[in-house]
Amino acid sequence: MNAQWNWVAVVQMLTYGLDYKGNVCGDRHAGLRELELRYWLNPNQVYQSGLKGSQFKLANARSICLLDCPIPAEDSLNWVCDYPEGEIRLSMDDWIDRNYDYFEFLTPEMRNSSLQLQGPCYPVVFPSVNVYWSCQFIARASNMSLKHWQQMGGVTINEDLLIDKSIHRTINSRSAVLKRYMADIGKSWPVLIVCGGLLPLFLSVIWLLMIRHFVVAMPWITVALFNVLIISVTMFCYIKVGWIGNDAISPIIGAHDPYYHVYGREINHLRAVTILMTFVMIVAILTSIAIIRRIIMATSVLKVAAKIVGEVQALMIFPIIPYIMLAIFYMFWISAALHLFSSGQIIQNNCNSNCCAYDLGLKRVNCDHCCGYRIRYTPHIAVAIFFHLFGCYWATQFFIAASSTVIAGSVASYYWARGETSPEIPLLPVVSSMKRLVRYSLGSVALGSLIVSFVESVRFILESIRRKMKVFGTTPDSWYGKAAFYSSQGILRCIEWTVKSVNRNAYIMIAITGKSFCRASSIATELIINNILRIGRVNVIGDVILFLGKLCVSLSSAVFAFLMLDTHKYRSAHNKISSPLFPVLVCWFLGYVVASLFFAVVEMSIDTIILSFCQDSEEHQGTAQYAPPLLMETLNDQNEMQRLTQ
Repeated sequence: MNAQWNWVAVVQMLTYGLDYKGNVCGDRHAGLRELELRYWLNPNQVYQSGLKGSQFKLANARSICLLDCPIPAEDSLNWVCDYPEGEIRLSMDDWIDRNYDYFEFLTPEMRNSSLQLQGPCYPVVFPSVNVYWSCQFIARASNMSLKHWQQMGGVTINEDLLIDKSIHRTINSRSAVLKRYMADIGKSWPVLIVCGGLLPLFLSVIWLLMIRHFVVAMPWITVALFNVLIISVTMFCYIKVGWIGNDAISPIIGAHDPYYHVYGREINHLRAVTILMTFVMIVAILTSIAIIRRIIMATSVLKVAAKIVGEVQALMIFPIIPYIMLAIFYMFWISAALHLFSSGQIIQNNCNSNCCAYDLGLKRVNCDHCCGYRIRYTPHIAVAIFFHLFGCYWATQFFIAASSTVIAGSVASYYWARGETSPEIPLLPVVSSMKRLVRYSLGSVALGSLIVSFVESVRFILESIRRKMKVFGTTPDSWYGKAAFYSSQGILRCIEWTVKSVNRNAYIMIAITGKSFCRASSIATELIINNILRIGRVNVIGDVILFLGKLCVSLSSAVFAFLMLDTHKYRSAHNKISSPLFPVLVCWFLGYVVASLFFAVVEMSIDTIILSFCQDSEEHQGTAQYAPPLLMETLNDQNEMQRLTQ
């Protein structure tokens, strides 16, 4: 029960705002259960915070937590008063039942203070709407409410559009959007489990079974399905940005005037992704048409892996082990990430502005310690978040590398025993390969995955610096500066691709020879250089189909995530998400990782059998002595064999 409540508290911290006492809206420990909407009481403070050059910030404006956004009365003046305390003998339930209004119980001093917009009661002059759990003012004041306010002798209330823009700017700040994205992950955890875990597991197993029994048709099915899925994802993006139909995402929660529109930063992000997906879709379709003739060549390559998987059947089941380990790791990692993003300390601001308000406890207008509250994130939290992200990428690469090494060891045992059921093949090659990994090769696998993670992190940091320099207009002006500036990104991408490629082959040589990572990398690199045409053609043809297969699984996860997030549960009330973008991207990433674990069976089988064939040829003057009959049977055509070995 405590764990469940901690999870709810984390989501509340990321979703809801703070009141004038520093409490998180919706916090039941503060007596604010179901009071989840933040409402700014003083409209003049909201206006002042929107003035250019103003020292007064909206974070210091007096805010309160309500059940719903108040609206002006048609024939009178509504009030929203502070939480009842002191001389106000009302319970919180009675205060809510009275629509937050106890103006009639105020003393003359309190009434005079309220007419000066210093509380404890404040007039409801502007209509407001629930935008991401904050009451967004609509800069159209009620004439009837203003008339009653003026007749009572209230101070002048500014009616400028700045009242609308000031709140809108705060709600759409980068930090607020990032918190909402993280809260979306917390709210949509069932979608992540189904579409990011269970669905890719099922689809990956189905794909392996089909590649085992329908190897000739699978390349064609994979290419066709990839095109259908990428078009489907793009169409969903078009629907959610409103370019097709009328189902665009809206930041407004609950019923509202259909003629009132509020645009959030989330829809701009979704538009950018939609444009990118349109470009990717066009390129993917054209590329699919261009590689039709190559698909026939891919079929013969996949036959090798299909027959190996059929012989070493434990390979079909093995990826479930790293899958379970990764699933447990991701559950803890996501939980820790949400806690990190919500681990800021609530402190009161230091402001020199006029924020005087009536204090029911002190029974007077208080101008000391009347500033608002904010959540402060220390630099240590920022560093912790960075290392948390780095650790996630490293752990993901480590599990994939360990899985690949086990598969490579199993396939190598099959190859060097001439592909026959002989005493030289361990009874359970996968179990034997796992034992060798744990006993001898864990350090090498960890080192290889660390190198990949480090290179990727450096590239990410440089890309972030490049974007910031572009935003602030500080990019190099000279031709040489620009050339060095942009070429560094391409060089880093090439280094990253090379490291990943060498690492994968190094894992194979670790499994075959039992050497350390550096020595295995050297052997793998030498084999690749000496047999570049043997490995190159097979890898390029086979890897393209396998990569498309991974994308099919991950895009299927994205499509089903869109469908689940489009249900009523995630479009209304407490579970409403700000945008489907982030949960869909997480499901796509998880789907790709799960697919990589299972598709590594085919991928590493091809690479291992070919590298073993090349090493066998190197050791026996160009003639492979241990090539199993299975491999020779698959490649019995002399022309195909000649094409493979030249």
